[in-house]
Amino acid sequence: MTSRRPLIRRLLWGLAGLVLVGLLAWALRPAPVPVSVARITAEPFVDSITEEGRTRLRDTWNVSVPIAGYLQRVMLEVGDEVEQGQALFRLEPSPAPALDPRSRQQAEDNLQATQARLRAAHANLETARAERRFADAEYDRYRQLHQRNQVSTADLEQRQSQRDRQRAIESAAASSVEAARFEVESARAVLEVASGQRGDIEHPALEVRAPISGTVLTRYRCCEGTVAAGEPILELGSLADLEIQVDLLSMDAVRVRPGMAVRITGWGGEPLAGQVRGIEPVGYTRVSALGVDEQRVPVIIDFMEDADPAAQGLGSGFRVDAEFLVWEADDILQLPTSALFRADGDWVVFTIEEGRARRVQVTPGRRSGLTTQLLDGLEAGDVVITHPGERVAEGIRVRIDE
Repeated sequence: MTSRRPLIRRLLWGLAGLVLVGLLAWALRPAPVPVSVARITAEPFVDSITEEGRTRLRDTWNVSVPIAGYLQRVMLEVGDEVEQGQALFRLEPSPAPALDPRSRQQAEDNLQATQARLRAAHANLETARAERRFADAEYDRYRQLHQRNQVSTADLEQRQSQRDRQRAIESAAASSVEAARFEVESARAVLEVASGQRGDIEHPALEVRAPISGTVLTRYRCCEGTVAAGEPILELGSLADLEIQVDLLSMDAVRVRPGMAVRITGWGGEPLAGQVRGIEPVGYTRVSALGVDEQRVPVIIDFMEDADPAAQGLGSGFRVDAEFLVWEADDILQLPTSALFRADGDWVVFTIEEGRARRVQVTPGRRSGLTTQLLDGLEAGDVVITHPGERVAEGIRVRIDE
């Protein structure tokens, strides 16, 4: 009896030691790594390219002055609608330059001289008229006497010649009056612009008309004044010809084809439908915000016929987001792109089995933003770890971070 007590005591101490070792091992074992997960789903999948673009007009018309002249005030404003053939603005002949004091005095003297010549021409005209009336009366008297055979035919013909000569002198005097009147008007016009201001004389105006029916996009000149030949005044365009230019990366542009559907968003209204009209064959280099040289290729998009962007407030130079629909299908297995990583040259993901991470090789397909098509390796409903870090490895205990 006495010999058994030390044996039992040693067994109890041994059992207690095993319990302590087990507790110490349990306390020191690694804690499960918290991970975020996502399920593989079978949903509609769209492979698209999204890039920012700008609206523009396919054709615009710059209306300029055909000749140098004096532009009257342009009443049209940006946004006004015009019809083809409508008068846009008017041009007058350029005003004469202002005169210096000496030239002004000479112009005043010239005006007085022309006025004096006009008065002299009027006096000559009155004299010629009086002599013509006298010649007419003499011819009538000699004609009556000739009918009674009281004067010879030679005397009658002499009076007729004097009458015709006086009529010609009267006509020349009348022409001299008209010429003198024009000289007076010209001299007066020179004085009217002597101060550099335009007079009240009616000037012939040239009307420049609209080449198309459209909208005023830009008004380069509004106020009256002298303009040179070829100076632009207005820019016109038709908002019905609105299109979009999107500069894609060259690696994305090769995936785009004419006729491809485009979804237009980000302009402030409901999404609009568009279609690729063409891809320009020449690219250019653009420096990104990070200072990286990027090769960009302009892609031109037309709005679909049922879309009326101008009626919804969309104009030229507006920013939009263009989503090119490269490929789309229904019921496609897909998983977050963040779950994929490379290992030994293969694409793999981590799944969770009985609380531990298991590495599975998969075959990805198309990518669209944060989602990738899954061709082989897993089924719908399987759970994969997203954003696996360095702590996640094969067989390690993991805990889902809610």
